[in-house]
Amino acid sequence: MPSSVNGRPSSANGRPSSADGSGAARVRPGRRPAPLTGNGPRRARIDGVDGARVLLWVIVAALVVAPLGTVVSLGLADNHVPQLVDDGVVVAARNSVVSAGLSAILAVVLATAMALLLDRTNLPGRAALRLMLLSPLLIPPFVGAIAWTGLLGPSGILNTFRSGPLWNIYGGDGVVFLLTVHSYPLAYLVIAAALRRVPGDLEQAARISGASAWYALRTVTLPLLRPALLAAFTLTAVSNLADFGIPALVGLPERYVTLSTMVYRYIQSGTVDRPLEVVSTIGIALLVLAVLAVGVDRLLARRSWHLDGPVTAPQTLPLGAARVPAAVIAWTAGSALTVLPILALATQALLPAPGVPLRWENLTLDSLVAATTAPGTLVGVKNSLFLAVGAAIVCTVLGLAVGVLTTRTRSRDNTALTLVALLPQAVPGLVIAVGWLIVGRYTGLFDTRWIILCAYVTAFLAIVVQAVRAPLLSTPAALEEAARSAGASRMRALFDVPWRMTIPAALTGGVLVALTAVRELTMSVLLVAPGTQTLGVSIFNLQQAGDYNAAAALSLLVALVGIAGLGLFASSKAAR
Repeated sequence: MPSSVNGRPSSANGRPSSADGSGAARVRPGRRPAPLTGNGPRRARIDGVDGARVLLWVIVAALVVAPLGTVVSLGLADNHVPQLVDDGVVVAARNSVVSAGLSAILAVVLATAMALLLDRTNLPGRAALRLMLLSPLLIPPFVGAIAWTGLLGPSGILNTFRSGPLWNIYGGDGVVFLLTVHSYPLAYLVIAAALRRVPGDLEQAARISGASAWYALRTVTLPLLRPALLAAFTLTAVSNLADFGIPALVGLPERYVTLSTMVYRYIQSGTVDRPLEVVSTIGIALLVLAVLAVGVDRLLARRSWHLDGPVTAPQTLPLGAARVPAAVIAWTAGSALTVLPILALATQALLPAPGVPLRWENLTLDSLVAATTAPGTLVGVKNSLFLAVGAAIVCTVLGLAVGVLTTRTRSRDNTALTLVALLPQAVPGLVIAVGWLIVGRYTGLFDTRWIILCAYVTAFLAIVVQAVRAPLLSTPAALEEAARSAGASRMRALFDVPWRMTIPAALTGGVLVALTAVRELTMSVLLVAPGTQTLGVSIFNLQQAGDYNAAAALSLLVALVGIAGLGLFASSKAAR
């Protein structure tokens, strides 16, 4: 007699029968029955993380792949290598690699000494000295070049006090020196962050074993900092390779040509046919260098160390009898690197014309008035603020999203997405500007502020991505697993844990983007149109017009505002 299984009729052998009693379930071969719910078959839903990944790829491709792809396509359109070789591209490439690499080495050495001295010893006045030494980060490199040429140029202040010149800053050695001065603060931020993560227990264990404080620092702490030192070197070298202002103002007077200044010469001179194709050929070479640099950085990141458990605060190392001499040397070096250039700008700004003796009766405010009342200054300030804030907001959100997805999820395209986001960091702004010049002609962005904003986002997105990668990699996955166990979706778990925990690091990166964008010149000077000039372009126009004192005056105001902003940021952070 047939029985029933779960309320359905079954045959004698216990198998469920069909509704018509034939004993065969009507399931189509090759297809699984859909899971049943109260409302019928459940429909497949697209995961929010997958949708966000697709959206990120579309945005990053539009901002990075499109402009750089146009440069590559133009560079491959014809063979311009023989022409470039005849014009000295090999020498320019050698100068670029040597100046960028040597300045990066010097910057890392200086930043390491600075981090150990300011963060691990009882040096007096460490907080104020730290702010002073970080001030070059807020001074545009081309402004710093103007200031240092006023100090150490052939007719500079320091050289006029001697019967013979102290040092002529023009040339390759001056380029290396200024690149070092303007890049060591970035290296310090990377190294100091890694130094704070070194547990103090390791040094204490070495001290208990009989090692002195400095021996423990040299044999325990510095080896643990090796990945951070290599990362700082890579980041600094890539950044210096893309610099234009310092080689243009300090290197070109002595015919020290780099790849970035060579690009500018081809675009502005009009002495070659199809200059965009020639520039794109140089851009391809720089893209290859960028791929190699980012690849090295990825390999170093995989070999980096991490320690589980809480990080104990290290003990402050006493300087003993060397405390006062070390303070004198540190403050003297800090003043020479930061205060002297500001004084040089002030001297040029308060004199009526170059070459006028520095006397009380010759001081005037005419240059300051001319700089602040120039027709393009107010427009430049307004545009720079709009572009800097806009780029900071876009880069903060987009960089945080890229960082979260590439470090907290598993996907085959994580490396590719990170590589694409970091690539523009190694590309000169001139090449990025050329790409957007081409893209802008086909998108309606040409001759608008939006094309400059797009170029800023392309160039500075890597700053936020780099800023959020380290904290994201150190965030334990147990918190996300707990969120998933509580019923949260993948998207909700990523948003509630790594996204929210990394917002402070992303905001720090966004502030760096704003500070970098507000002082930018290289891309703006090529993409500028009537009514879209930026503050950097306004200074550049004053200098090109021969009003060097007004340019120095406006540069002085920019530097003072940046230093004041750094002081307010530091004071608000200390108040917390």
